[in-house]
Amino acid sequence: MPSLTLDDTDWRILAALQADARISNSDLAAKVFLSPSPCLRRVRELERAGLIQRYVSLLDPLKLGLTVSVFINVSLEKQMRNALDTFESSVLAREEVMECYLMTGDSDYLLRVVVPDMPSLERFIVDYLAKIPGVSNIRSSFALKQVKYKTALPLPGKAREARAARRYRGK
Repeated sequence: MPSLTLDDTDWRILAALQADARISNSDLAAKVFLSPSPCLRRVRELERAGLIQRYVSLLDPLKLGLTVSVFINVSLEKQMRNALDTFESSVLAREEVMECYLMTGDSDYLLRVVVPDMPSLERFIVDYLAKIPGVSNIRSSFALKQVKYKTALPLPGKAREARAARRYRGK
């Protein structure tokens, strides 16, 4: 991954793309006070450096019928490398697993799973998750309401200050 020192313009580009990845290059350039060619060059460099990993569309799970959101704590019998690898590769293969974290504390992994209904969740846990070799304990907590969800990372410096000023002004 290329090394890159970010300046205020780079931070503004990243903030703008986090807010709207479909923004045209010409609109992005105007927003960050560049002409289109240098703006596109900077975006391509941010992509090459790995700061921009990919562009995605965020879908509404409820409108798609994915009404059950659950957090699942999983403990393994042993925290040996091969057991961790087996669990992780098994979970990576499942579309309903939205996030998976190796944790400290009482459980080894925390999963965020989204499914259409309780029977689907039961099938996922009983027919799949519980059958992964080395799994010793599964505990689930259901999300009753999503209070906050965001994908934009908190950016340092002037990009953050500019967003805060826009919010304050009501724009």
